[in-house]
Amino acid sequence: MLIQSTAGTRECDCLAHRFGNAADNALHERRYPTDMTDAEWAVVRPLLPVPGWMRGRGGQPEAYCHRAMLDAIAYLVDNGIKWRAMPADFPPWDRVYAFFRRWRDHDLVREFHDRLRGQVREKAGRDTQPTAGVIDSQSVKADAVVGAGSRGFDGGKLVNGRKRHVVVDTLGLLLGVMVTSADIGDRAAAQVLLERVAAAHHRLALVWADGGYTGSLIEHCLATFALVVAIVKRSDNVKGFVVLPKRWIVERLFAHLMRSRRLVRDFERRIASAEAVIYWSMIGLMTRRLARPHRGRE
Repeated sequence: MLIQSTAGTRECDCLAHRFGNAADNALHERRYPTDMTDAEWAVVRPLLPVPGWMRGRGGQPEAYCHRAMLDAIAYLVDNGIKWRAMPADFPPWDRVYAFFRRWRDHDLVREFHDRLRGQVREKAGRDTQPTAGVIDSQSVKADAVVGAGSRGFDGGKLVNGRKRHVVVDTLGLLLGVMVTSADIGDRAAAQVLLERVAAAHHRLALVWADGGYTGSLIEHCLATFALVVAIVKRSDNVKGFVVLPKRWIVERLFAHLMRSRRLVRDFERRIASAEAVIYWSMIGLMTRRLARPHRGRE
């Protein structure tokens, strides 16, 4: 929320304003569709990670508002701009990128994302820890900045770029993501990704997948992680488009990612950045969902 000062000027209650040096810089006024509303900020504010300089880990107190930083990253992800094209009313682009990089390298973006996901699940009447999920992959073209070491050719989709492997819960919320070159097979990537997801979500017992995940992966997951991989196959007798049980859930997530223009093509030099942008896109989705008034049954 925003605190109203006695002088009539708007003040922010983020940690950088309260304990850092953000008050030395102008406060960003809400003017873009991606900027958080006061209701969204009230949801986000208690879930933000505590900065390292407040935990005695060194570093200078931050000089720019956390809310402005979040709005700037949301603007970049949603509109697909270059870092250097950041609008002038946000903090300087290099400071925003430093914030993005720090959260990426210290895994703070995933920590923040997971806290939001827990809140969304609770609001939906679910336990914070899921018991079932869906796995799938999406191949996207890579920009020229993506080096040959992290890009490949997906012969099935005829895409030269990278592949996003994701696991979602039954609400369509992201449980884990791994970005690889597009020539990496689904089964090989799933073995690594499911190990990470199973370690982070101990109650996860069932994952639905398509026919590309058949073979030794099923036995490996059952024996190693006590995780059942159930294959949802398309019937050979059905022609044309058909909605397959459970698999539509992960397709909805991919549809959401494609609405973030930064994710329509892979523009990130580093794979870690490509994964972080996916988390930021989902953070925006969950923030809006949490700030939406709860509609109970009448």
